[in-house]
Amino acid sequence: MSITNSSSQTATLLIEVFTEELPPKSLRRLGDAFSEGIFAALKNAGLTTASSQATGFATPRRLGVQISHILDQAPDYPVREKLLPTSIAFDAEGKATAPLLKKLAALGFADVDLSTLEKSGEGKNEALYLNATAKGAALVQSVQTTLEQTLHKLPIAKMMHYQVLQKDGQLADVQFARPVHRIIALHGDHSLNISSLGIDAGNLTEGHRFLAPGNVTITHADQYESALEAKAKVIPSFNKRRALIESALLKAAGDDLVLMPESLLDEVTALVEWPAIYECHFDQEFLEVPQECLILTMQTNQKYFALTDKQGKLCNRFLIVSNIETHNPNAIISGNERVVRPRLSDARFFFRQDQKRSLASRVADLGKVVYHNQLGNQLDRTKRVQGIATEIAKKLNADEKLANRAAEIAKTDLLTDMVGEFPELQGIMGRYYAIHDGENVEVAAACSEHYMPRFAGDSLPQTQIGTILAIADKLETLVGIWGVGLAPTGDKDPYALRRHALGVCRLLLEKNLSLSLPELIALARAQFPQKEVQEKTRAADIYEFIIDRMRAYLRDQSVAGNPFTSAEIDAVLSQEPAQINDIIERLTAVREFNALAEAAQLAAANKRISNILKKTTTAIPAACSKKLLQIPAEATLHQALEAITPALTIAYEKRQFVELLKTLVALSAPIDQFFADVMVMDPNLELRDNRLALLQQLHQKMNLVADLGKLA
Repeated sequence: MSITNSSSQTATLLIEVFTEELPPKSLRRLGDAFSEGIFAALKNAGLTTASSQATGFATPRRLGVQISHILDQAPDYPVREKLLPTSIAFDAEGKATAPLLKKLAALGFADVDLSTLEKSGEGKNEALYLNATAKGAALVQSVQTTLEQTLHKLPIAKMMHYQVLQKDGQLADVQFARPVHRIIALHGDHSLNISSLGIDAGNLTEGHRFLAPGNVTITHADQYESALEAKAKVIPSFNKRRALIESALLKAAGDDLVLMPESLLDEVTALVEWPAIYECHFDQEFLEVPQECLILTMQTNQKYFALTDKQGKLCNRFLIVSNIETHNPNAIISGNERVVRPRLSDARFFFRQDQKRSLASRVADLGKVVYHNQLGNQLDRTKRVQGIATEIAKKLNADEKLANRAAEIAKTDLLTDMVGEFPELQGIMGRYYAIHDGENVEVAAACSEHYMPRFAGDSLPQTQIGTILAIADKLETLVGIWGVGLAPTGDKDPYALRRHALGVCRLLLEKNLSLSLPELIALARAQFPQKEVQEKTRAADIYEFIIDRMRAYLRDQSVAGNPFTSAEIDAVLSQEPAQINDIIERLTAVREFNALAEAAQLAAANKRISNILKKTTTAIPAACSKKLLQIPAEATLHQALEAITPALTIAYEKRQFVELLKTLVALSAPIDQFFADVMVMDPNLELRDNRLALLQQLHQKMNLVADLGKLA
């Protein structure tokens, strides 16, 4: 229970750190970390109230936070501190010992009346406790500590080391992301006497470098944002500035579509304090170059926003976000148009040069590109992928020659000038060049599609050959990298094996491919002649790794808006299905089965049978003998199982999983009666083994779709 200081006053707290231009790609993260760190520390110090709210600010040259209803003095609060066992705290005469006095002094209560100390416990467990009222934290000291700690913890990739001239004329060595010039620390209209990074806090900041140069005085913490916007041509809020840019881009685009990647929006927002949108153009002739190249060079090199028509075709106009607002932007527009022209010319040059040589002619050169020092070069890898792809095509009755050709040329665009300049275009340029070379359309598509899915939620290949090559490429990577001892550990996954495994899952499942996953793993493994790869790539380990990714994928899936439960997923995946294309159908069937009145009883029975079979150490006969069925209940169960077996077999072959599980309902009563009347572990070994054989047959039939015992 807090004790409120009657003298405590609340006001808005403002802290700003004014710097040289901060790293744009990390500005948003720095701003969030700064505001969150300051607020959390002051809250822990008891200086916030229930009404306190933090507003973060981040511009190219400043980090700031404004927190409402901050106390100048935290409330005093009661403390109860265990001191020492009574036997140690007092001597034989009842006087305080040196350890007790030392303990009290360390806690800041050296002058406390010893008679007020509380004794609690009995006998040897009796201890001495201090009950007192502790002084709440003072704002100035807390802000001083908070600011220093927050600045130290900011996620800064690389620090700058520099010197600051102190008031005494001495140079102080400091480090931060960029040199700091000013610090503001205001509580209401009161400046806090703090310092950090060699700078004493005040109430001065600076405006826009060009539009409002010079100092700006912040007289009150509440006036910070409005003062910067009105007097300094600065929009301090990162989110507000970003929203303004997005809205202005959409307005300037008109009927066209503006390409606004989130990362580009964030970066541009971090580069400007007073954004202004201008329209620019480039020569129509550059549109002969694949638009992906033009878009990428504009976004990556120039931070421009490309425009397309409603059909997705690139326009020869683009939008820029400038840090200078002017009524006559001709110089800004022409300057940016002049700057982008050489970039587009380079892209056009690369495109034309690359087309002078076919992809097929580059295959041999893959032998000069190292893939991995233990796995050979890219040509070696290509041959392995060819082997996998050809066999998959055979299994799917697809065109083996097309699969082989696609695998042969899929990586050759890595040797082109365009991909050398823009690695992000690998696969995309392969498709363009394959079409130019007159390759089959599916082969050309596969050059790009084999990278799919590139990330979670990405689209899948549209062509069969592209799908085959995508599976082959990912399996080769999984097995190869696993085989050289680079399986993912913890958060480390430099070769993105988790992403590749998820890709395999999605391709097999969403494309409904009836391929055996263990067989695919064995096929990929067979392509590696390296002894160490063969030794380290246990098929079972890789299968388990892929299924783990499937497990995570299924948690995000649902039927009729209801996500699958962990029990449902475990029930299906615990059976280690070879084919995973029907996983969703199995899960749906399990859910429908679980809604039946008999489900709970059957699940419990299945679990009981599993436990019995697990505890059996001797070999169980393959089949149950009718002659040894002595008790009516076991004969009835055997008869019931035989009666439904044909229906189970037909339903399983037709993948009618719902019907299969519903058929099991007929076994509910016979199973109950069996366990009521029959002692499975009979002293007669022959009878025991026969009953175990019956249960084993029953268990196999009950678990064709999923391990129903997992639902119990």
